[in-house]
Amino acid sequence: MDQRHQSHHRPQHPNSNHHDNHQSTFKRDMDDSGRGHFQHKRFRPGHQNHHQAGPSTPPSSPPTQSLSVQRQLYERDFPLYKQPVEVGNFSLDSERRFFNDARQLRYYMEPEKSCPNFDLRDGYRGRFVKRDDRVKEKLDHILRWILANRSKLQSKDTAASSSPCALGVDIVTWRGHLTKLLTTPYETREGWLLAVTRMGGTLYISEVETEAARRDRENRTERHEEMMYWGYKFEQYTCADDARSLPDPGGVVNTNEAFCTVVQTRLAEHRLLFSGEVDCRDKDPKAPSPPACYIEMKTSLEISTPKQRSNFHRFKLLKWWAQSFLPGVPRIVAGFRDHDGVVVSVETYHISKISQLIKNETNCWKPTVCMNFCCEFLSFVKSVVTEDNPRVVHLFSWDPHRDVTYSIHRDSQYSFLPDWYVREMTSSTSRETHHHHPPQT
Repeated sequence: MDQRHQSHHRPQHPNSNHHDNHQSTFKRDMDDSGRGHFQHKRFRPGHQNHHQAGPSTPPSSPPTQSLSVQRQLYERDFPLYKQPVEVGNFSLDSERRFFNDARQLRYYMEPEKSCPNFDLRDGYRGRFVKRDDRVKEKLDHILRWILANRSKLQSKDTAASSSPCALGVDIVTWRGHLTKLLTTPYETREGWLLAVTRMGGTLYISEVETEAARRDRENRTERHEEMMYWGYKFEQYTCADDARSLPDPGGVVNTNEAFCTVVQTRLAEHRLLFSGEVDCRDKDPKAPSPPACYIEMKTSLEISTPKQRSNFHRFKLLKWWAQSFLPGVPRIVAGFRDHDGVVVSVETYHISKISQLIKNETNCWKPTVCMNFCCEFLSFVKSVVTEDNPRVVHLFSWDPHRDVTYSIHRDSQYSFLPDWYVREMTSSTSRETHHHHPPQT
């Protein structure tokens, strides 16, 4: 929601203010239905250096690679993306405690009226417990899930592996980090930093807050803070705790609470395990099994002009599509609100139909470009991060109109795999954990 202006072209200064206003124009046609082969790398050798963290690069450092983000490089066949399979889920309670179950899953109750007049401001002053977003949880909740379900993962396809801590996947991360990668070729305002470490042959990817994002977070206006609440309030109007009860809009909105799915899939040759928060599920007991029964809830300003509709298609629908397409969530329920935070209409968007919806927009985003860039980035990361050591972190950084670059950090502030996880995963006697539960905080 908040827009971040930052740019850098050397990763040891990830937040310089230099801007490059170059933008390319691209063809309008969409093609997101094809299935193609993974093709050659879009890496650029030599014109930027990587280095150990420090003020300068030694002259003797060999030139290495960066990754271009130019959209036309990724306009090719849609890469193989296997249907995501839910391998588990977990819940976070009102105090952000982890539970290896679905206790926080909620059920969607369709509003009775097409114009429900939900007041999204209600409860903001007196019935709102806000999660402390200064606390950076990194991958900790996913790692707790992995430890609690390790035998389930390892029994699948790690029998042939020689590594004692092999998970049988190439990448472990949050869905939100992959969403950022998918939208990168079309992002013009917000850069990112992604820390990557390799352990047991698996790459773990965890976001690092940029300086620009930190400034934005610390300087949010009261209006912005309240508008962030509105999305959670819409969920409270439309979601119930079980399939036979009704929503309770008079209750407390507590953003510590979450239900998360854990899915496995494959993008080209990259085997992915990632988790993402799920707002609710279809209440029909005959609904398909997860993730196909899940529903994403959104709010957006009502659309009054053709220009607003075009912007909605070109910018907001890109992020909505990417977020739900990745875990295989098939539909989005959107509450359109006025400037006072009153929901005036509710619409359903089917993820499979969004590309058809945007096809007449000029210079619009293409799903194939998003997926091919993400695939290429993961290949780039695999080629760069070769040392199997949780104490070594490669920090990949990107800003709009720049290439992706990286820096290397050993025993630094960027290390993010906790000792309790490394210890448990590298213990040769460790099996399904019962005596060595990780800390809850």
